[in-house]
Amino acid sequence: MIIRHATSADLDSVTLIEASSFNELEAAKKEEIKDRIELDGSFFWLLDDNGEITAFIQGFPTKEENLTDDMFHTPEKFDKNGGWLMLLSVAAHPLHRGRGFASKVMRRVIADCREQGRKGIVLTCKERLIPFYQRFGFENEGKSASEHGGAVWYQMRLTF
Repeated sequence: MIIRHATSADLDSVTLIEASSFNELEAAKKEEIKDRIELDGSFFWLLDDNGEITAFIQGFPTKEENLTDDMFHTPEKFDKNGGWLMLLSVAAHPLHRGRGFASKVMRRVIADCREQGRKGIVLTCKERLIPFYQRFGFENEGKSASEHGGAVWYQMRLTF
């Protein structure tokens, strides 16, 4: 298993995992994922097991300090030199959940962001996932203003 960055050849696999991890209103559409890869695939971390993507994390750097709903649909706030990495998707293939694959990718994302000199990482999650992110040092900042997909989200922040 290796962790690598996404290319256009990964579009179908990533789209499948995204659609199986989030409901229809929350999941990024294939065209949005394509645009994110084309913008900068280095902000897609994939766990590749002999050609099969088992988990991935996708985000983008920005100068903004909070994750907002518009970030899920438009790259306008993308800034390669931004201090904060906003995570838009943390997902594992349904056949590979519960095996620590997303955790392995998260540790790599955190290490890469530290190495890049970022201020930290921000994400939103559902209440049931708060303990998962707290294991990595993320702090719960409470309910997010996000209404993405009609769900209740909590903003989590890992500050370096």
